[in-house]
Amino acid sequence: MIHPTAIIHPGAQLHESVRVGPYSVIDEHVTVGAGCELAPHVHLTGHTTIGAENRFHAGCVIGDAPQDLKYSCEPTRLIIGERNLFREHVTIHRSNTPSEDTRIGSENFFMANSHVGHNSIIGNKAILANGVLIAGHAMIGDGAFLAGNAVVHQFCRVGAMAMMQGCAGVSLDLPPFTIVRGINGMCGLNSVGLKRAGFSPEERSQLKKAYHAIFLSDDLLKDALEKARAEFTGVLAEQLIDFVATSQRGTCSHTKR
Repeated sequence: MIHPTAIIHPGAQLHESVRVGPYSVIDEHVTVGAGCELAPHVHLTGHTTIGAENRFHAGCVIGDAPQDLKYSCEPTRLIIGERNLFREHVTIHRSNTPSEDTRIGSENFFMANSHVGHNSIIGNKAILANGVLIAGHAMIGDGAFLAGNAVVHQFCRVGAMAMMQGCAGVSLDLPPFTIVRGINGMCGLNSVGLKRAGFSPEERSQLKKAYHAIFLSDDLLKDALEKARAEFTGVLAEQLIDFVATSQRGTCSHTKR
């Protein structure tokens, strides 16, 4: 059902099951998949492709131009997966160059007033609480949880199942399965989340030992990574080691709680 006050460009492509609320606007180059729902006053714009069963609450602006002075009105893109929930006044910007896309995976939860900047990549099943700000070119891993008003600096990576406390900020990469508070201050592992996710005690133990070997050792980082890779096994430990080893910005460091 499309409300009579909605404005939909003839060039937009909407599945017949899409529901569009009052005063929403869908521009020319937008594609909206089956089962999507738009509340009142939603604006979908740009070269934006949206998968099935996404829900947009009032005031969302999705696919608008990047906040980048270098951007010169090229036809850049935003790609969104399936079954995401976008609460009130979420803003997500398309990329700043045709050679890259802004990408949102599936089953993410974007709470009110959260923002994702241009060229960023959000994985699957991440949660961005109210007021979270993701700058351009950032990457957020699967299952990450960013509490209210957390901020991610441009080009930073937040690893899978990492957690950011409320009002925390990162200007360095945040390794997977870790928790950060304040600015760049890691304070341990997301142990509760890992247990709930069904990882075995042995996998969690190997991860904990790898974390201690890397971040609580007096060794140089290069040497600590080599020792950890030789001593610890399991998917979790390997992901942690690989993430730290491939960081271009450097990672957050351990701090006492």
